[in-house]
Amino acid sequence: MTNFDYSLLALKLLAVLGCGLMAGVFFAFSTFVMNALARLQPAQGIAAMQSINIAAINPLFMTVLFGTAAACILLVIFSLLRWHQPGAAYLLLGSLLYIVGTLGVTIVFNVPLNDALAKVEPDSTIGQSLWSSYLTNWTIWNHIRTAAALVAAASFTIALCYRAVQS
Repeated sequence: MTNFDYSLLALKLLAVLGCGLMAGVFFAFSTFVMNALARLQPAQGIAAMQSINIAAINPLFMTVLFGTAAACILLVIFSLLRWHQPGAAYLLLGSLLYIVGTLGVTIVFNVPLNDALAKVEPDSTIGQSLWSSYLTNWTIWNHIRTAAALVAAASFTIALCYRAVQS
């Protein structure tokens, strides 16, 4: 194996691990965090989610979220330039799923919902009316980014194993 091959292997591994981590975080929110917040009084749920949204903006989480996207961008380029390589289609699929279905959904849908929630006072009438639609809409988009990250991780795993399966 050449240095390029080792670098590509490392990039694929980073992508699968990053997608898996993000899928796990989003899965936790979809399956129990949002349900727990919905059981609180609206003012408490809003305050808790506002706090979560602030705490989520940290170097480790952002490195995984955006570092995985950077790896995916490189893998898109590789897969297009070396389309004839075994597993290139899986690299492209996984990359696009993560970039569009995970990062894109986060930026276009979840972040604006978080920004709107950040602007309300938890015990206000506006906050309470926003909360019920927030819970529903945010969670729907979170399900989508969970599924996209999980399928992306599966696609990268197939790409990593492709040569072994073909032998």
